[in-house]
Amino acid sequence: MRRILAMGAAMLSLPAAAAAQGALGANFNEHFEDVSYRELEQAQAKWIRLFVPMPQLDRGAAEHGAVKAILDAGDHGYNTIFTLKWPYSDRDFPKAGSAEFQRELVRLDALLPLVMGKVDILVIGNEPYFETREKDRDLDLNAFYEVMAARVIAYRKAHCGANCKTRLYMGALNRLDLKKNITPSTERWLAYVKATPEIEGVNIHPHVPKIELSKAFLDYILPRMRPQQTFIVTEFSLVGWWQQNLQKPVAPAFADKYGAPRDAQNWQIIKAALETPFPKQQWDDFLRMSPWFEGRKHYLANQMKMFRDTGRLAVATYGFKQGSSMSNNFGPDKTPWLLNSVYAGRTIKPNPDGTTAFNYAWIDDFRRLQTK
Repeated sequence: MRRILAMGAAMLSLPAAAAAQGALGANFNEHFEDVSYRELEQAQAKWIRLFVPMPQLDRGAAEHGAVKAILDAGDHGYNTIFTLKWPYSDRDFPKAGSAEFQRELVRLDALLPLVMGKVDILVIGNEPYFETREKDRDLDLNAFYEVMAARVIAYRKAHCGANCKTRLYMGALNRLDLKKNITPSTERWLAYVKATPEIEGVNIHPHVPKIELSKAFLDYILPRMRPQQTFIVTEFSLVGWWQQNLQKPVAPAFADKYGAPRDAQNWQIIKAALETPFPKQQWDDFLRMSPWFEGRKHYLANQMKMFRDTGRLAVATYGFKQGSSMSNNFGPDKTPWLLNSVYAGRTIKPNPDGTTAFNYAWIDDFRRLQTK
């Protein structure tokens, strides 16, 4: 642990943008309870990302688990990314001056004193275009987020100073490979990023069915930012490809080796592993014997190369651990996020020493990518 603290302190002595250049870290989304320093040390990770749903701060910002976890990670020497999530999946954005709008400002004002100057990166927005109804993905969305960003910028200027450790990004944009998602609103989003000197850049979430589609994200965002601006990638995966294969038959070699029905579908094998975790060899065999997975086991390295080759990646974070939301009510239509995870503690039995088992496909590349 002393080695980690020293390493983290050394990184934090650098300007945040320089320390972040091209880094790969661990993404936990909302699952602050899954942060394990032992597992982070095993994987050699130096960056941690969490998000907080802003309405949950009504219960007390300082006591929220995500806030406490991200601050504790910083105290342990890790670089940190904290994302502010505004879920509006059931209603339009509130108008300025309304009571609901004022509640959002109160929530933000309660959080900023806790994290400003302490986290390395603060991301204004999680997935604005996915956490809203399609009919509300218009310029009202931009107006709302621009006010929230202005509030953050003003607080940082007033309370953190010119050398404030916390860098600001806007995010995140999804499925930019689909033409329907390139809209006047996304154009305004990038125009705001470009025109606002306090914003370091934009966040993207390339969850795609094939790696080639992630290039569309880069082709869209990079020309629309200032040359010195960077991008972050707090989530990325081939989850669309995994999902396309859930309802296909399990590999015959696996079925024969482990006595599964030959007509069993892949989702049924995953569900069985969630109900009674497999020995590591059995779970590894399931994935290794599946050409749709084994043929993409170096996706993490290939995708990071694409990001880094731009010369403008600040930091990316990859799904680190199978969380509860990934495994609940698993079925043929469930998004199989759990196949992305570096650690597979819900589908694999614990190691003999009690530690969490890792997914064979990701761990070696994850470690190698720490040093580029």
